[in-house]
Amino acid sequence: MPIGGDAGGDVDIARTAALFADPARVRVLAALADGRALAASVLAAEAGLSAQGVSAHLAKLREAGLVTAERSGRHRFYRLAGTGAADVLETLARYSPAKPVRSLKEGTRAQALRFARTCYDHLAGRLGVAITAALLERDALCSTDGVAGTGRRAGDPISKPLPVHPYRLGPAATEVFGTLGVDLATAGAGKRRPLLKFCLDWSEQRHHLGGALGAELAAGLERLGWVERRLPGRRALRLTGTGREELRARLGIELDG
Repeated sequence: MPIGGDAGGDVDIARTAALFADPARVRVLAALADGRALAASVLAAEAGLSAQGVSAHLAKLREAGLVTAERSGRHRFYRLAGTGAADVLETLARYSPAKPVRSLKEGTRAQALRFARTCYDHLAGRLGVAITAALLERDALCSTDGVAGTGRRAGDPISKPLPVHPYRLGPAATEVFGTLGVDLATAGAGKRRPLLKFCLDWSEQRHHLGGALGAELAAGLERLGWVERRLPGRRALRLTGTGREELRARLGIELDG
């Protein structure tokens, strides 16, 4: 079945896919996958590129509508143009083999990403799916499809975010999210994105919370000092000692790592 574009013809999937085929360009996109705006110099360091090289990649990404730029003083900062590119990265990760681990450092970094990371601007990895499951168990979320738990449903597409989200806010939502630093009354205020959105986590194959509420939750836990960046400019997160204790006390979450 042909896939139609805005003008009625077939879309050029191969042209867009080619943008994700270059390892350096993927590293640039991955560095932006937590939703922040970064300078070209930071992206060059992350991707192992020269200033001229990263500029060429950014120009292609901007032309394709995957990245936007804004100027602040003498510098230009780049960010993903919405959540679409981050969704594509997560999708490709589900189909992609793991890279051979050539050093202890590489193995540690891969393990850290699987434990806790940002997916655009919300929590993913073991931490993200554990929190989502705990929210369901404590009636902050309720299943709408009659299936208990956050495991992958039979009809869940693996190639894109869930088109129909099998949860809604539960009767204890205000109280439970409040203990996690999230005010439900303002969580989605002024935002065009949906309050609730769910992704199939590529490393865990279970659902994690995204959308405006997922973003507020991630920001809230960071404000409380329960999670922190392992390294500036990287997606991997560390669960702090305080965060481990608080999540155990408030949500019954027990996580090693």
